[in-house]
Amino acid sequence: MTLTIQTADLCDANEDKVSVVAPMFRSFGGRSAFGGAIATLKLFEDNALVRKTLETPGNGRVLVVDGGGSMRCALVGDQLGELGVKNGWAGIVVYGCIRDSKALSGMDLGVFALGTHPRKSIKRNTGEAELPVTFGGVTFTPGHYLYTDDDGIIVSPTPLL
Repeated sequence: MTLTIQTADLCDANEDKVSVVAPMFRSFGGRSAFGGAIATLKLFEDNALVRKTLETPGNGRVLVVDGGGSMRCALVGDQLGELGVKNGWAGIVVYGCIRDSKALSGMDLGVFALGTHPRKSIKRNTGEAELPVTFGGVTFTPGHYLYTDDDGIIVSPTPLL
């Protein structure tokens, strides 16, 4: 099921509930609007945990990856995007870079990131899962909700749709 998401309207109706992420992300996925419960990862230039997470059932959730804002390699590419689609993830927000942007743009998956980079990440299996992460002026807490469209990304402790 595809939700109709309009972050401006959601902000207007829920001013006291929502936090707005700083406008630093670009949309790369085939879904420009998506939302769902948040799952989080915190890692740096190592995407092994991203793969492990996307191999699990997404159940319409949004994976928020705090990659430390690194612009030196990509944390998500077409293979991980395909896993996200196959396993029912609504989208991925990467505080870092992605690659294979053309392939990702054709997938039924939302992908937001700071930019693109052709270099793959290392695979040392380092990082942490399911903890609050903060970037863009907002804390992303597992189980809270994220909604995004062409106007930006908002976060709420409770579902808005």
